[in-house]
Amino acid sequence: MTHAPDRLYGEIAYVAYHFHWPLDDILDLEHADRERFVAQIAALDVRASQGTPR
Repeated sequence: MTHAPDRLYGEIAYVAYHFHWPLDDILDLEHADRERFVAQIAALDVRASQGTPR
């Protein structure tokens, strides 16, 4: 199964921006793992914007 290029680039950019991981490391992740990192980062961002401790 392939994923839409825009979605893939968005996930890669999001993880790279927050974790500062190199492209190859992010691309080596299984899609489900990458999605989980994206969800966890988003949850951290929401908590941070609400002033809730991590």
